[in-house]
Amino acid sequence: MLDTALTEELIEEGFVREIVSKVQSMRKDAGFKVTDHIRLYHQGSAKVEAVLQKNQAEILADVLGESCQYGQLAGYTAEWDVNGEKTRFGVERIS
Repeated sequence: MLDTALTEELIEEGFVREIVSKVQSMRKDAGFKVTDHIRLYHQGSAKVEAVLQKNQAEILADVLGESCQYGQLAGYTAEWDVNGEKTRFGVERIS
């Protein structure tokens, strides 16, 4: 029998994948090159922030991020719905 119950770990992994997807979309929309490194900003949902902080190294590695700033926005910004949580991200190319 297949267990279809969502564990906390699976839910968190879903949030991580959504955050990466949103940031990658923002990189593209901002016109960044595939090789550009970025600084990531977050402001909004406490749940998204908690997932981002806990998985920061993995997320930054996936999006070529050098750092993440919380509670502020800069660069190219957008508001997103991440698994039902309204939040905002900013991406800034690092020279």
